[in-house]
Amino acid sequence: MLSPHATDSTQTLVRPEGCTEHDACTNFTCDGLWMQWAADVLAGKAIDRSQALAILDANDDQLMDILSAANRIRTHYFGKTVQLYFLMNAKSGLCPEDCHYCSQSKVSDAPIPKYTILSREKLLDGARIAAERQSKTYCIVISGRAPNEREIKAIETIVPEIKQKYGLNICACLGLLNESQAQRLAAAGVDKVNHNLNTSRDYYEKICTTHTFDDRMETLRNVRKAGLQLCSGGIIGMGERREDIVEMAFSLRELSVESIPLNFLHAIDGTPMEQKEYLSPRDCLRALAMFRFVNPSSELRIAGGRERHLRSLQPLGLLVANSIFVGDYLTTEGQPPQEDYHMIQDLGYEITGQAMVPE
Repeated sequence: MLSPHATDSTQTLVRPEGCTEHDACTNFTCDGLWMQWAADVLAGKAIDRSQALAILDANDDQLMDILSAANRIRTHYFGKTVQLYFLMNAKSGLCPEDCHYCSQSKVSDAPIPKYTILSREKLLDGARIAAERQSKTYCIVISGRAPNEREIKAIETIVPEIKQKYGLNICACLGLLNESQAQRLAAAGVDKVNHNLNTSRDYYEKICTTHTFDDRMETLRNVRKAGLQLCSGGIIGMGERREDIVEMAFSLRELSVESIPLNFLHAIDGTPMEQKEYLSPRDCLRALAMFRFVNPSSELRIAGGRERHLRSLQPLGLLVANSIFVGDYLTTEGQPPQEDYHMIQDLGYEITGQAMVPE
């Protein structure tokens, strides 16, 4: 089951558009249906919410057909390339927000490191590691509701130096941003800003009460006004319904988000969601495929929780997604980078857009 709150919809779903073989195709067993949907997407016809939900509801027997169809879309836009991202937790803990999934929030008792924004030297060293690990983008992340003036100035100072020395793209994740702050980041050379929607509008109050879904939407609009690219995705496995996952995917499509990181909840002890893990690898693959159908040309990144939830099926995720983080996440560990390189090579894929590797 994808969610303990999702109902069994296989008894009520009507025949999906494009199926002409049966009067009631509730199990979606029609040969070629998924590939026809992929062809429609590539011809410029967007899938609708009922089709997106059908992907999440499909049974395991249909999974490989779905992945094959989603791979057709991925290959059209991204070929056999994979982009690597490296993430630096530039400020840890000390957050006044109550995001229930986060080990850095004020409602978490997780034993994590807590520190203010890292020094110039440590941020620059993180960029060196990002380049050495063949990343294209260096993600600088700070905890907190919104950046203060000291933090904004630190980003403004370090970004030009990183770009000059390593040629890395910079993605900044700094919390809620106003128009002026977004404009300052753009002027400093930041390429994109990460600010995840995390879930649907309807489910948002179940995971956070100190800010709203609309607050996050406003930040994304401010970032777009500043001419920056949007990096925004979410987390699945927090108790949401399948419909919430679909709504999140469509919200991102409406924003024309360039880069979508899809996380799978890593339930951390000490957080309010410490007991909420129930995803199977097949659930994760269906979700990735649905996001690819809904956002065909967006970079789709398998983000936090991929090692924990996809496990031995990680390579299948890259048949649909075209990006991963290499290394650790904010407060949880990833797998050794060499395992990622081997996985990419074994698939016959290649890492693209690497930074300048330091001597």
